[in-house]
Amino acid sequence: MSDKITQALTRLFERNRIVFWYDSKQELRNEFESLQLPTIRKLELANNAFALKYRILRQEPEQRFLIYHHGPPPADLENWLLDVQLAHSEFRTDQVALLLAELELGPEFAAIVQEHLEFFAAKGRLDSLKRLLKPDDTASLICLKMVAVCVTAEARLDSIVEQLLAEAAEERSEKARLLSRCQLDSFLWQQMDRHYGYKSTAPSIQDFVIELFKSCYGMVSGDAVRLNGDALVFLKRWKDSRQFENAFETLSNRCADLLSIEQDLAQRDFRTLLEIDYFKLVDQKILSELARAVVARTVSSGNVTLWVRQRRQSHWYGEFSHLYEAIDVAAHFLQAIDTADLTMQSLRDGVERYCQHWYQLDQLYRKYIFHVRSAGMPPLMESLTSQIENFYSNNYLLKVNDLWQSFVDETSQWRASGVPLQRDFFAEWVQPFLRRDNKVCVVISDAMRYEIGEEFWSLIRQEDRYEAKLEPMLSMLPSFTQLGMAALLPNSALELTFSTNGTNNSVIALVDGQSSQGTANRSKLLDQRLPGRATALTDKELLNLNRDEARTLFREHDVVYVYHNHIDTTGDTRDSEERVFEAVEKTLQELIQLVKKLTNANASNLLVTADHGFIYQNHPLDESDFANIEADGDEILYRNRRFVLGKGLRPNPGLRTFHSEQLSLEGMVEVQIPKSINRLRLKGSGSRYVHGGASLQEVVVPVIRINKKRQSDITAVEVEIIRSASSVITSGQLAVAFYQSEPVTEKVQARQLRAGIYTQGGELISDQHELTFDLSASNPRERELQVRFLLTRKADQANNQDVILRLEEKHAATTHYREYKTVRYQMRRSFTSDFD
Repeated sequence: MSDKITQALTRLFERNRIVFWYDSKQELRNEFESLQLPTIRKLELANNAFALKYRILRQEPEQRFLIYHHGPPPADLENWLLDVQLAHSEFRTDQVALLLAELELGPEFAAIVQEHLEFFAAKGRLDSLKRLLKPDDTASLICLKMVAVCVTAEARLDSIVEQLLAEAAEERSEKARLLSRCQLDSFLWQQMDRHYGYKSTAPSIQDFVIELFKSCYGMVSGDAVRLNGDALVFLKRWKDSRQFENAFETLSNRCADLLSIEQDLAQRDFRTLLEIDYFKLVDQKILSELARAVVARTVSSGNVTLWVRQRRQSHWYGEFSHLYEAIDVAAHFLQAIDTADLTMQSLRDGVERYCQHWYQLDQLYRKYIFHVRSAGMPPLMESLTSQIENFYSNNYLLKVNDLWQSFVDETSQWRASGVPLQRDFFAEWVQPFLRRDNKVCVVISDAMRYEIGEEFWSLIRQEDRYEAKLEPMLSMLPSFTQLGMAALLPNSALELTFSTNGTNNSVIALVDGQSSQGTANRSKLLDQRLPGRATALTDKELLNLNRDEARTLFREHDVVYVYHNHIDTTGDTRDSEERVFEAVEKTLQELIQLVKKLTNANASNLLVTADHGFIYQNHPLDESDFANIEADGDEILYRNRRFVLGKGLRPNPGLRTFHSEQLSLEGMVEVQIPKSINRLRLKGSGSRYVHGGASLQEVVVPVIRINKKRQSDITAVEVEIIRSASSVITSGQLAVAFYQSEPVTEKVQARQLRAGIYTQGGELISDQHELTFDLSASNPRERELQVRFLLTRKADQANNQDVILRLEEKHAATTHYREYKTVRYQMRRSFTSDFD
């Protein structure tokens, strides 16, 4: 007790020269007499009021005094020291007084302490409150801080409510019950009324959360609401919080059932829901309607892209991203196939048209299948998937390759005029670097067909200081790994030979009479052409090198071949062929990693290419996709889904026969290839992923030349704030248009900004929007983004003042933002805005 008295008196004397102590119960004389307070003079009041008054005011006006009276204070009319007491301070020894002293609060806050004594029963709560208190705190602010301590939140109403909602999501109520025990619940509901407009005859967090979702949904859907705009701003902030997103999702799903949101959504057009993301059901409704609209061809691909981009801001987008992307890709695929001109005049014309236009259909199909598979192939997408599969296989893949086959049948020598042949790769692309005494690295990714190479070309150009050029090359026939890999090496003669392993033959491609099977043999062949100056290794071997080892590798060699194999390994296995498009996505990332590893090792000239392409159809094949023929001849040396090797092969109308010299090969081996995209029947192998034939997808392979510049060549798009005719804000909302000044390209990249309206003092008075400007449209009108800002009640305090619409950009790799652009508005809201 004495320690608390000493502590309390010490605090009082920090602000007062004279302190009165009335021992009303006459039980603390011993504490007074034993009290040790340096520099404080102790006096006792006992029928000596005038003498004391003269001494403390006249004789010792600078001295500090503790005046003790053994008994209750006299009545005010009989208290000759009342004026001195009122001018200074009184020390009280009851619980409220001691608490006020410990908190360094004046007597005007006694009612707060008295009303909420239960709060102070726990020393931890008392200590937490002491750390939060400031000298200028009001009674209301002290109560808010007490509530914050009870719920372990920051001393802000939104933070307090977030904690209570998190507890409610877990179906717990310890914090809410503590507020009730401390008699702070009434204060909380007063604040909820004042800030959010929440009123109830039986207020509770469960009741509030239902009203919150109901009102916020109604604000956008046009229904009657009970809460105000600040509640909507709170909901937006809460749902976007990483800390509380699980609580939001739990309560959102719970309220969706209670409010019958599914039944309500059934009556609405999805276009009216694009700004709402408070319920997962909204995204499901939009996806369902979008998928049906794309199947029915009642929406344009441009609108689908716009709507999908708008939904990227949805809280639930991450969960449904693959479905959104699949629908967007499907719309573009169907538009592209509607407008595709699938005619050609020659092999060269076919290659050129494929590289200019048709490859996009393969790319879009691949992207669609990848996204649908990643989403788990939900029933929602069955009709759209069936349509995409049918259009891709019958309206494009079969149709274009049937026509292409007619020119393949006519050619006497396998080449397309003006298109480099794969066996000339070293002379066409590698040798020019060596003639200029430049080093070069070649990356060969097994089965990276042209459309994949085009995407990789685009991705690498998006990297800072990287420039690239994409060209086509015609692969060897048959279009399979052993021959394609051999053709990419320096060669004078290519030949196919065979080795027997049990009952099966395996094919070996010879380069100038030597085996090219495996990395070691290929390295040996390179070394023979460029003694001591060339080598080969796998991508894994390269990635395992440290920086110095990698730099030594490129310092000691003029030519380095790096072999990467993920697509073909996945597709060539029957049990994994359906995952080939997932393998493509991984390959693209691995190739970016490889290129960066190489350039960091001072490899400045890079070539990325492939041994062959492939055909892949995701749906199970029909009988019509298999050739109703059986290859026959004097000797069948090797059989595959897409080609047969042998001698004395008998002609067949369903097969195109080539002799070795027609394919620029040595020896007497003949090759038969099923026409168009047909497969040969073969037990035990996959049939959806195939290669070896002469289709465009198999034989047109990419060559990407890459070099790294010394200076940065990446910029971000500029964004303008389009002001309306008036710069005055007169209501509780502000609609603003933002304009992206140019389309996004590989070198002009997207910009992500945060937008909000602030007072001149920097206080946010609206909701915030995370905006992504990644529009690639050439039409300027399609690069405008409309945003509606909702003002909070704090905006009232800025009435008749200038406020600032601020665009901010996140500082790279940090959580900090810097100002990008601002525009000033004048807040001029009349009293009628109170009724908005």
